[in-house]
Amino acid sequence: MPAEVLFDPAAAYPETGVVRAAMAARDWGRVRATVDGLPAAGRTMMLRIAGEVGNTEDMLRYLVGNDPSDSTAAATLAWRYIDAGWKIRTGAQAQDVSPEQFAAFHDWLRRAEAILIDAVARTPGDPALWTARLTSARGLEVGQAETRRRYDKLVALEPHHLPAQSQFLQTLCPKWSGSWAELHPWARGAALAAPEGAVQGVLVADAHIEHWSTLPAGDDDRYLRSEPVRAELYEAANRSVLHPDFGRDHGWVHAASSFALVFSLLGDRRAAATAFRVLGDLADEYPWYYLPGDTASQVRTRRAEALGRSAR
Repeated sequence: MPAEVLFDPAAAYPETGVVRAAMAARDWGRVRATVDGLPAAGRTMMLRIAGEVGNTEDMLRYLVGNDPSDSTAAATLAWRYIDAGWKIRTGAQAQDVSPEQFAAFHDWLRRAEAILIDAVARTPGDPALWTARLTSARGLEVGQAETRRRYDKLVALEPHHLPAQSQFLQTLCPKWSGSWAELHPWARGAALAAPEGAVQGVLVADAHIEHWSTLPAGDDDRYLRSEPVRAELYEAANRSVLHPDFGRDHGWVHAASSFALVFSLLGDRRAAATAFRVLGDLADEYPWYYLPGDTASQVRTRRAEALGRSAR
């Protein structure tokens, strides 16, 4: 097992490099040829990655202006604006974000919303647009009712769309005006509704990790190791990362990475080792960055503990 930790999605999803190179070359035809052949979740993921490539805003604005029905360009531009805003806001708690940061954050999200409102009116059947609208809704704090309306639109198109489900999961957390009473039943229901072997089991893991991350030291581990929580976590794992049909659908690294963390925190070296073997040298920074210190070092150390090897 290599000592390195690869967080870049290009290591798991080869189309990532193709999309980045095509965007950098301003070759929109190649971007479309790549993303149009992907499953819905993969397409949404790749459009967000495409939006991160620098010096392409003018091209995307031209594409949207020239063909307002091009929802692929609209979603990519909207993701660009959303991520620009979130970089300004950062992942800090609300009380630690300055008024100036919030103003700039909301300005970028409102730009994205303007694009998305027009795009969904023209192309309401594009899951990438609705996923982006879930993200902007959370940042603009439009309320649970409106966010739920957007999520329901997405579910009608793609009932098991992990990028959207992960965004909605965050909205249901108390830090975004949700509640644990809403979050945990929803996460379990979404996981059970998906086919066995699907990535959606990670929704249960992420919901409990979010809850765990808010608790004081000592209470956090007691919560995670409580019988009801353990039962939900293993139920979800057995339907996803531990299931023989668990494959390499888009989102598989996220799923295996979250369960590797969960099993490590539970002290279940055997299950953690299974998840780490699935991952190899890959990992997702979320939710590992909830642990103190360097994220890659945390992954290496806990991977070595699970596999009985040196972290060096």
